[in-house]
Amino acid sequence: MKVYPTEAIRNVVLVGHGSVGKTSLAEAALYESGAITRLGSVQDQNTVTDYDDDEHRRKFSLNLALAPLEWEGRKINIIDTPGYADFVTEVICGAHAADLAVVVVDAVAGPEVGTDRVWSIAEKLGLPRLIVINRMDRENANFAHVLAALQQRWGHRVMPLQLPIGAHDSFRGVVDLLHMKGYVNEQADEVDVPDELREEAERLRAQLIEGIVETDEELMTKYFADEELSEDELRRVLHGGLDHNLIFPVVCVSATKLIGVRQLLHTIAFSGPSPADRDPIEAGGIKVTADPSAPPVALVFKTAADPFVGRLSYLRVFSGRVTADSHLWNANRQADERLGTLYMQRGKEQVPVQEIVAGDIGVVAKLAHTGTGDTLGSRERPVTLPPMQFPAPVFSMAVRPVGKAAVDKLGPSLQRMVEEDPGLRLDRDPATGELILSGLGDAHLEVTVERLKRKFNVEVELALPRVPYRETVTKKASAEYTHKKQTGGHGQYGRVLLEVEPLPRGSGIRFAERVVGGAVPKEFIPAVEKGVMETAAGGIIAGYELTDCQVTLVDGKHHPVDSNEMSFKLAASQALKEAVQGAGPILLEPIMLIRVYVPDEFAGDIVGDLNTKRARIHGINPDGGMSVIEAEVPLAEVQRYASDLRSLTQGRGVFELTFDHYGEVPANIAQRVISEHKKALEEAHAH
Repeated sequence: MKVYPTEAIRNVVLVGHGSVGKTSLAEAALYESGAITRLGSVQDQNTVTDYDDDEHRRKFSLNLALAPLEWEGRKINIIDTPGYADFVTEVICGAHAADLAVVVVDAVAGPEVGTDRVWSIAEKLGLPRLIVINRMDRENANFAHVLAALQQRWGHRVMPLQLPIGAHDSFRGVVDLLHMKGYVNEQADEVDVPDELREEAERLRAQLIEGIVETDEELMTKYFADEELSEDELRRVLHGGLDHNLIFPVVCVSATKLIGVRQLLHTIAFSGPSPADRDPIEAGGIKVTADPSAPPVALVFKTAADPFVGRLSYLRVFSGRVTADSHLWNANRQADERLGTLYMQRGKEQVPVQEIVAGDIGVVAKLAHTGTGDTLGSRERPVTLPPMQFPAPVFSMAVRPVGKAAVDKLGPSLQRMVEEDPGLRLDRDPATGELILSGLGDAHLEVTVERLKRKFNVEVELALPRVPYRETVTKKASAEYTHKKQTGGHGQYGRVLLEVEPLPRGSGIRFAERVVGGAVPKEFIPAVEKGVMETAAGGIIAGYELTDCQVTLVDGKHHPVDSNEMSFKLAASQALKEAVQGAGPILLEPIMLIRVYVPDEFAGDIVGDLNTKRARIHGINPDGGMSVIEAEVPLAEVQRYASDLRSLTQGRGVFELTFDHYGEVPANIAQRVISEHKKALEEAHAH
């Protein structure tokens, strides 16, 4: 593929709800443009953009994929993205590389939850939007119904550019409302507007022209003076209106029947914005424009691990040009990167290219320091593009290796997965020692685990993380313990009297001593403290860390020959256990602050559900059709909340969870936790 000038490039991200035919549309576009000679299908597992084994197994997209093609003297870089909520980070990555979002909507279902989600991503990035009503060949497909639903959601800026000819089995083409001609069959043969559609077409055309001229004063003056408006003038202004989000045009297709696909490509090529049409990006006082002669500025919008080529970095060049076998400066990491071969990527296929110009997209392998979201540029004029923002992970599971072989490889392999996927996070819980993998939902983590096995041959199992409970005391108590062991020669002897008393929440554990008269010699007091701290860390009633109390060494006794550090350490450990048992021990649990964002109609159900989870509701605040519910809730009750919320709100709710404080566990639940701990100990001893 030749190098195209910036003005002739179109970067398009396909977005939408799951299973609306985005991958089929990318495949149809590649086929119609001649980029591929055989039309694949998702069912047959042979499409260009769904090439991953996990995608074949699940029959839906999990990763963004590139599909560049040539159409009427333009290069169109199609970025196919997943529709499933758990993989929304791929949509965000793709949107950062695009100049136009093609929002794909099902001709039967209309706008759905995922449509709202991708619309708000495009809105946040100021990305122009073109709406494609796909699957017009489906039974019960209804263009008028879907158009009305779109206009109800996003207002009068949603305007049809086309009218379908037929529907269901009889869908055979589209009427172009600007050109007032019909285009039928796969070849898009030009025909007159069918008689039965003429009246409707005239009405919609009048509305469209009105909508277009509203965005341009010069054209509006001509329109009101009843002067003839040429199709070229209308298309020019439509291009500007689309670019500045004044118009959201609507077209219709059947990707699998290849009807309307050529007209869609024509609309993207001639009405869609080029990189040169977009506003400059402000970056640290520097205006970055799509000028091929400027110093290079490129964003790494995705990182992927290829089993044959190694780590791949997907680049969108925003300014200048990037050439093979050159050096660029990573402004985020303050590091020099040597670029080897550059590729144009189509699905999993890589075609070497010499350069990538401003506005174009390509791939480079084996960068040493660069991750997703980093900016590459010249060392003389370092630029850092605004950071990519991803949703915080909300679903966490403990990762445990299966078998000895996985233990050593687990950490590094998981780290590679986290580098590849900005929606993942990896932590070690200091309280429980577990390795915690967090993502955007259960399917997200399942796919990660499958990839771990396939790419790195590391087998793991996922389990709900242990809740990091704490233990504390509610009253003052003391206990004395004597450790005595007589053997031949030196024995062991140490006696301590410890006092335990509660401290305010968040104080941790403190050790003090008020021994008089050398009852415990100074050199043994550190051993007493060590015995106390080690035992407190391992827990006393349920195996969880003891906290928020003061332990004081009050008295003791030593033997001039038999006393040693070990004797006092062991005596302190036993004395602490006995003192805590008499000091009204209780369990504490992490209490989280939860913020749930849901459409107003679900607010009541969410509050009702949170009440069953021992939550304390702080308030419900309206926010433009959405309700924001704030509450305190125990972590133990919301470990699977991502799944609960999805089923309660048909996937329309999102939430944030942050640690707030530790609170007392109700007696009945504490009893269950203590019993489980005892049972686990018994099983461990039995083995």
